[in-house]
Amino acid sequence: MRGLNKVMLIGRLGKDPETVTFESGVSKTSLALATNEIYRDKEGNKIEKTDWHNVVMWRGLADVAAKYLKKGSRLYIEGKLKTRSWEDKDGNKKYITEVEATDMHMLDSKSESQQNQQGNYDTPAKPVTVANEPKSMIETPDETDLPF
Repeated sequence: MRGLNKVMLIGRLGKDPETVTFESGVSKTSLALATNEIYRDKEGNKIEKTDWHNVVMWRGLADVAAKYLKKGSRLYIEGKLKTRSWEDKDGNKKYITEVEATDMHMLDSKSESQQNQQGNYDTPAKPVTVANEPKSMIETPDETDLPF
């Protein structure tokens, strides 16, 4: 049986994307994505837990992220977990696990993006689809196509 390595996250960027373009012309964008979980403890107190995810995007997807995303942007990310290792300056082996994004949906509307600069995140948004595919395969969902 084959394995499955799939990650789906919805969250907000904790800082602006960081992009690096290599000599080969390939670009890589790194994101810090926060996801929240809210629940009540035994005493009924509301508890909010935030997890941070390191997300990496390559090539065209990296270019789109660098151009349109900023701190506070709301995203849906789909990808797979990757672990890489390196040696630090003292010779110690270090490891990091990242989400290598293969698909991204920007969940902020244009007006919400402008409001995000002021810290208002309550406006509902129409998602915009951006995939690491040729332009002819990119779809923008239409609200009239919803099945409910």
